[in-house]
Amino acid sequence: QVQLVESGGGLVQAGGSLTLSCAASRSIFSDAVMGWYRQVPGMQREFVASITGSSGDYINYKASVKGRFTISRDNFKNTVYLQMNSLKPEDTAVYYCNQRWRGLDYWGSGTLVTVSS
Repeated sequence: QVQLVESGGGLVQAGGSLTLSCAASRSIFSDAVMGWYRQVPGMQREFVASITGSSGDYINYKASVKGRFTISRDNFKNTVYLQMNSLKPEDTAVYYCNQRWRGLDYWGSGTLVTVSS
């Protein structure tokens, strides 16, 4: 089992930037898919970005964040990051870190990102 702890959320103006961090309680296996999801109250949780491979060999983004968000990982720190630039009010949500490994899903408790217009 792994514990995931997100941090870095907060209030930012539209056009601003934030970097979210997801610290894992143990080493992240290279075949684990590390992802960021977000959820607005009353809406389904949606995929934002994912990274797989010790060198970030496979990266995917939700279409609406591509070019603005960057996912990365630091294997020494067991941490995954989500750099968010050019933030828009519609990016406002609770952001969750996810690890999917050999059929098992682990989630953090989330961090709130609020983008004001």
